[in-house]
Amino acid sequence: MAHLPAEVYLTSTFMHSGNVSPSTPKLQLQLSIPIPSRDPSYYYFDGNTVLLVENTLFKVHRSALTKEKSTFDGMFSLDSDLRSSSSSSSSSSVTIGPEGESDDNPIRLQGDTADEFRSLLWALYALPHELEAAMTTKAISLKLFNLARITHKYEFRATENWALDKLKAISTRLMHSHVDDAEGPSLVQLTELASLCEQRDLSEAATVRWKRLIASGKDVALAIGMAERLNLRALLGLAYHAMLLQGQEIWDADVLLTRPQRIRLLSGHYALGRLCERLPNEPPQLQHNTRCTGSAQVRCNQAWAGLWRSTLDMGKQVLPLQYADVIGKLMLAESILKALIEREIPTQGLLDGMQWCKENALAATAGKLKEIKESLADYFTDVV
Repeated sequence: MAHLPAEVYLTSTFMHSGNVSPSTPKLQLQLSIPIPSRDPSYYYFDGNTVLLVENTLFKVHRSALTKEKSTFDGMFSLDSDLRSSSSSSSSSSVTIGPEGESDDNPIRLQGDTADEFRSLLWALYALPHELEAAMTTKAISLKLFNLARITHKYEFRATENWALDKLKAISTRLMHSHVDDAEGPSLVQLTELASLCEQRDLSEAATVRWKRLIASGKDVALAIGMAERLNLRALLGLAYHAMLLQGQEIWDADVLLTRPQRIRLLSGHYALGRLCERLPNEPPQLQHNTRCTGSAQVRCNQAWAGLWRSTLDMGKQVLPLQYADVIGKLMLAESILKALIEREIPTQGLLDGMQWCKENALAATAGKLKEIKESLADYFTDVV
């Protein structure tokens, strides 16, 4: 079979012929079919299996694809049975041969990209020093991403874990360096991969980067869509809250937001606003010191309720925040309470009834902030 460059196409033209009237339109059908091209790196002439991925032919050794237990074991076992049955039956006058024996009848892998399969072959064929050398190249994170996806699909468990570990190390480094990998997979792709492979460490590294973007007001609508799709509740709540604070004018202008998401933002604005109204009268549960008992504990609870209200009121005077910005108000209250306990600002007698439980009050405030952050998504609900 002659192999032409990938850009060459087969074109067939069929036209009506015979005695037709000059007024009869001619029927012309052109079929343009791209000819598969052989991969320049992974088409081994001594290979024994031809595979077609997208429009690229790979000729490799079955031993390479089966040296680690994977889906290919079952695929090739079934193929061996077909070979045996076809060899025992010779009644057919035309024999195409089993899949994978030639370029004309390759094994077709559906749903994969040529880059993904090329990354798999790189991992299977490369020598150890070649793998280590590749870790320093700029494009390595994209190669590892492709490798992790395809090894997960075909159940190359050891190779998948190796790729995920390397990818996690790169993501963690990027997380601490505050630098984005322009040549690597997008943050959405990394998050989807972590969810697909149930890789908690990689998911946490991606989440830190998302939080940084959300805090700076970047890609907030993108984060909402991604977090909803993958059911990442904590991240979803933070993204909705950040979009809420940008205002309805921004929501309406953002083409990535859907109508249901805008309705959830309105619902969240109402729910969080009501929560902020209730907050001064609902101090978080205080865990008392073991020495704070009896009547002292009663006085402590009363003092804590007054301290909680005063701290929130002081926050309004220091930095007026938006009506529904419950996270901002609690963070400000936490800072003011810490300053009171450490005597950085006058206490005005607010701590007098809390002789042993001052630090516990700070812990209760931090706990309340954490609780609301983790449940933020629950406030942005569909209107029933």
